[in-house]
Amino acid sequence: MKLKIFTLFILLSFGTGSIFAGGFQINEHGSKAMGMGGAFTAVVNDASAVYWNSAAMSFMEGTNFIVGAALIGPSTTFRGVTPSINKSSMTRQVFYVPHFFLTHKISESFSVGLGASVPFGLGTLWDDEWVGRYLAVETEVTTIAVPLVVSWKIGDNFSISAGGSYHHASVLIKQAVSTSPFEDAFVNLEGEESSAFGYNFSFMWKPIDVLSIGGSFKSEVDFSFEGTAESIGPVQLAGLLPSGDISAALTTPLNIQGGIALRVFKPLLVSADFQWVGWSSYDTLAVDFTDPAFEDIASPRLYKDTYLIRFGAQYDLSDELSLLGGVYFDKNPVDPNNANPSLPDSDRLGFSIGVDAQLTENIGISGSYLFIRSSELTVTDSNEEYTPTGAKFNGVYNAYANLLSLSFHYSL
Repeated sequence: MKLKIFTLFILLSFGTGSIFAGGFQINEHGSKAMGMGGAFTAVVNDASAVYWNSAAMSFMEGTNFIVGAALIGPSTTFRGVTPSINKSSMTRQVFYVPHFFLTHKISESFSVGLGASVPFGLGTLWDDEWVGRYLAVETEVTTIAVPLVVSWKIGDNFSISAGGSYHHASVLIKQAVSTSPFEDAFVNLEGEESSAFGYNFSFMWKPIDVLSIGGSFKSEVDFSFEGTAESIGPVQLAGLLPSGDISAALTTPLNIQGGIALRVFKPLLVSADFQWVGWSSYDTLAVDFTDPAFEDIASPRLYKDTYLIRFGAQYDLSDELSLLGGVYFDKNPVDPNNANPSLPDSDRLGFSIGVDAQLTENIGISGSYLFIRSSELTVTDSNEEYTPTGAKFNGVYNAYANLLSLSFHYSL
């Protein structure tokens, strides 16, 4: 007897159940950037340049720190399975996403930067008895990126940068498995990757005092997870449920981002960004069992390259206090029929407000709020099967999220 374990597919999805960015990407790396809707590539003037556009470090003096975090509270419901209109709600959770960045100007020409943040992640939790339990119950993934970057100021108004980044990821998965006529079994997966690396490039150009143009490139990162599968279920099937060592591979997408910022008049700065995300790197889920008694599994995910469009504004009430605002559109990277309850992705709109204050000559603080609304996602011809007999998981998803961020700045 062989059991079809959909759980194992999720090990590769690394973000199925994203904390509200396109796919499973997290773009909350500094409160000021979040307050401006992420339209920050050509604006960045604090230590978060290490993430957004490290070439901007060349235009910053001395040593600069930024430390803070975002609190992310997503909410998702599912109505179905069609024709049923019963509503299931994902368990409410609040995720803590920290960030830390440091820059230092070595000379008039060179600056260096170091950071730590969470570029990809997820967390979803459904009830053990809900209708989609054979597709998703609990998924939690944490990734940490540690970039090291160097910028070179070629002229008075132009700089470039390059760097590398170390990445660590851990995953925890729980999912139900039908063992009819016995009670359900649950499969738990834990794994990690501690030696993944990426690279990045960027530029910043300020042709005139009131205009800046920036761009950045972040590479794909190849992860090779090593993990363990453990099963809890009917004792009669103990030898048939998957267990032991497993491995899986995942490539996170490259990012290309360009932006422009204009000082319209002295108090008002406006900005716009376009971000291209190479989601096509996430095309197949595959899990390999070390034990040949269990069959390896592969399943297409068929993500497509996609984009975000961002607009932001900063209005200076004084030299020490500024108001922030932003809006963005995030295009869904996956066909609705491939939607999974651990990643019910759809087109998203984000609306943000914030404040940036200089408290003393060296100390500053910024805070922001972001509301994200996903468009209603209706699945009519699902490729996901939620019963052992192959019934399709058709229905309607609705989702939104509230995000709060706070960052402290210090300059020497």
